[in-house]
Amino acid sequence: MQERSSVAELANRLRNELDRYSPGGKLPSSRVLVERFRVSPVTVSRALAQLAAEGLVVTRPGAGAFRARPRGDGPAAGDTSWQELALTADASSELVPRTVDASGVLITLAAPPPGVIEFNGGYLHPSLQPERAMAAALARAGRRPGAWGRPHVDGLPELREWFARGIGGAITAAEVLITAGGQSALTTALRALAPPGAPVLVESPTYPGMLAIARAAGLRPVPVPVDADGVRPHLLADAFRATGARVFVCQPLFQNPTGAVLGPERRGEVLRIVREAGAFVVEDDFVRRLVHEDAGPLPRPLASDDPEGVVVHVCSLTKATSPSFRVSALAARGPVLERLRAIQVVDTFFVPRPLQEAALELVGSPAWPRHLRAVAAELKNRRDTMTAALRLHLPEFALPHIPAGGYHLWLRLPDGTDEPTLAATALRAGVAVTPGRPYFSAEPAAAHLRLSFAAVASTAEIDEGVRRLRTAFEQVSWTPGNS
Repeated sequence: MQERSSVAELANRLRNELDRYSPGGKLPSSRVLVERFRVSPVTVSRALAQLAAEGLVVTRPGAGAFRARPRGDGPAAGDTSWQELALTADASSELVPRTVDASGVLITLAAPPPGVIEFNGGYLHPSLQPERAMAAALARAGRRPGAWGRPHVDGLPELREWFARGIGGAITAAEVLITAGGQSALTTALRALAPPGAPVLVESPTYPGMLAIARAAGLRPVPVPVDADGVRPHLLADAFRATGARVFVCQPLFQNPTGAVLGPERRGEVLRIVREAGAFVVEDDFVRRLVHEDAGPLPRPLASDDPEGVVVHVCSLTKATSPSFRVSALAARGPVLERLRAIQVVDTFFVPRPLQEAALELVGSPAWPRHLRAVAAELKNRRDTMTAALRLHLPEFALPHIPAGGYHLWLRLPDGTDEPTLAATALRAGVAVTPGRPYFSAEPAAAHLRLSFAAVASTAEIDEGVRRLRTAFEQVSWTPGNS
């Protein structure tokens, strides 16, 4: 965190000094910048790389860094208006026109401006990531014989075996495919299971990234409401009968965004309903490794209780490690496995072998269980801190469920609250929050916010972030005559 802030500070200082140099003029050497600003060579290198990415500086190996020439010297931009017709001309022939909208995903991927507290993050803060263990694992992996060769398209056998053991039941390594992150695995699964124009049943509310995948593939998401015990089985059965859908996507463990866990009495009922509909369940088991310290024993994945191949299981290492550690698994039984494999090969060939080798090194090291225990304790502490702060500063916000896993809380806002205005006002107040609307495939019954407690630096930031959110709420709630 300190290194990242140092890079940003140095880049800003250099940016402010660029007017001292004429276009094409040479900047001081890296050695001079190190001595002048009392930073490391790595910080100087990264700051110059940031300015180069912004088009302000040009770096030349062996020669140094130079102020970039104005872009106006280049050729004029061409007319791209023809693309508007080309990209939409076939929409009239599609049963469900494809909609490529990444806005719901970008909310959790975009880094907030400096000084803004990140309640909208979808990954662990760098201080919670096993950075040293990952670096050591990657270094060891790079020295393994054949580490830079071509892997089997299904993934390294040892890594597939490790994922299979984690899923449990009768799942074997032969029924596991290694994929490049959970988002990629979900994309492969939906493409394999549903043709364009088909309905796909989804929990309501649900993960916006999955809704984006479905719409980009020309599928029609059909919402099935959830409560504190997960999806409601009778409504799931009604949805299958009404739509003829052949796919249901769910997160049975610490559902995003509600945090609900599918109740034990519902697990068998859901599998029975899906089986009788001749359909598949895509089980997104995305945060099993982000359990809280006080969670108690976890229910097994649905896939472990499914001998008939109803469940296509998705799980990942990314949430428990780093957004860049994109190693995940798809598990399935029967003919669908070959279709999943074929789509994955066509799309990506395979996951780079060094990353797979690093994953094996990481999960096989003593540092891995220590990391999971530390994260479990810290997430519980952060959850409790955020819960207490909300009850103290924002008692108007309803918190119907406090999860024992995952990294966020789901809040219902008071009736009449303008959700987009509150989110925008909060950002101006110095805290980034995630609006609830993108989590619904149909019109929601109320306004919501999702607040993450994993992406911030400390519990002190959580307290401060909730106070800033209180300030924003008071601003949007105030009307003349109510002061």
